[in-house]
Amino acid sequence: MTERTELVEHGRLFIGGEFTDPLSTEVIEVISPHTEQVIGRVPHASEADVDRAVAAARRAFDEGPWPRMTLDERIAVITRIKDAFAVRHEEFARLISAQNGTPYSASVMVQALAAMMVWDSAITVARTFPYEERRDGVLGPLLVRREPVGVVAAVVPWNVPQFTAAAKLAPALLAGCTAVLKVSPETPLDAYLLAEIAEEAGLPPGVLSILPADREVSEYLVGHRDVDKVSFTGSVAAGRRVMEVASRNLTRVTLELGGKSAAVILPDADLEAAVAGIVPFAWMINGQACVAQTRILAPRSRYEEIAEAFATAAGALRVGDPLDPTTELGPLVAQRQQQRSLDYIRLGQEEGAKILTGGNVPASQERGWYVEPTLFGSVDNSMRIAREEIFGPVICLIPYGDEAEAVRIADDSPYGLSGSVWTADTERGIDIARRIRTGTYSVNTFSLDMLGPFGGYKNSGLGREFGPEGYGEFFEHKMIHLPAGYREA
Repeated sequence: MTERTELVEHGRLFIGGEFTDPLSTEVIEVISPHTEQVIGRVPHASEADVDRAVAAARRAFDEGPWPRMTLDERIAVITRIKDAFAVRHEEFARLISAQNGTPYSASVMVQALAAMMVWDSAITVARTFPYEERRDGVLGPLLVRREPVGVVAAVVPWNVPQFTAAAKLAPALLAGCTAVLKVSPETPLDAYLLAEIAEEAGLPPGVLSILPADREVSEYLVGHRDVDKVSFTGSVAAGRRVMEVASRNLTRVTLELGGKSAAVILPDADLEAAVAGIVPFAWMINGQACVAQTRILAPRSRYEEIAEAFATAAGALRVGDPLDPTTELGPLVAQRQQQRSLDYIRLGQEEGAKILTGGNVPASQERGWYVEPTLFGSVDNSMRIAREEIFGPVICLIPYGDEAEAVRIADDSPYGLSGSVWTADTERGIDIARRIRTGTYSVNTFSLDMLGPFGGYKNSGLGREFGPEGYGEFFEHKMIHLPAGYREA
């Protein structure tokens, strides 16, 4: 039995760079998905608290020093945040695992160290970004400037809270923007660590606020007339609502939404390498990851062999307490998510798919919101389990005939976020990658590089995060016409 996290309680909100009393008495109780017991309590931010946070961000952007500092001065502050992350990464990982059930071993890498890498990569991008450039226009010389967009509302989910927070805050703050971070009610505790780090790093007053709240308060923030930019990560349904509400003020939006990504195994693939490479990223974060490889496409010529290999590997995943370092699959974040996965498992069977492994609540767990790692075989891509984002440990194995059919099936999805191909011929794999309409693709690996653009096609979102493309989402573009013959002194 692992040591449990003690009850964590916070009585204040982080608004405008300082901890202050909330304007509401409402409280969020954080429930352990493993024990089903309360492990934390924090204030529930109200609309009045949003008003305070946005007003502080507005003043800090319009009148404060942050946007007017040199880039090197801002980088110095953000570097202190990044360095503090490195020191406290195990503390972040443990808190996140306790809240959302991510196995601790994965939390260290995916939740904590990866978030630190996002902060670090954003600094790298910021150093070489073209903030101002001269162009020869049709009518004369031009000066093109990129200026910070303003007040940013950053809304993040519960599955990778610090990774997604870093993906928004790091570029926004480096660009000179101010921000209000709205965190999920399922995972507010790690946000207080971030607030402590930000306070110690020396962000000027008003630059950052962090608010735990539900969807109603999120909607109020997104629709606030003093917000200039919304950066959101979440479901497609919530993304549509964010876009609708933000459009009332013509607020700029970046949406990183869902996925139903396909891992294509070609006939010449090394099966052992493919299984080792796909399984951790099919069932990553207990299946609660937008980039998870949730459809595995197998050639009919090797289908039985591949099915047996993946069923064996999935069935061998160690299920249990997320704080146990040996656990490979933990509980789902909430009972509603457990029931959602079980409902899809029932639906898959009704549709005619065959369970190759899993399909139940694990008998080894007396409590907690667990679902066995589940693999469906004999799946047709038209089935709902192959088309809808389950966001649980339920994976589909889909047979195909030739390469053209594999590409067609991979593309036949309302989503286009991620994907991979596994083959002995790397050039052939690159050709497959070029043909599939998805935002991020890997050949004989699975990777998400923070120096390149991340985002999706189709229902997987709008805009990009990471790299210069993602950094550029936090700028407005200004064109300055110069007099003919002008030369810089």
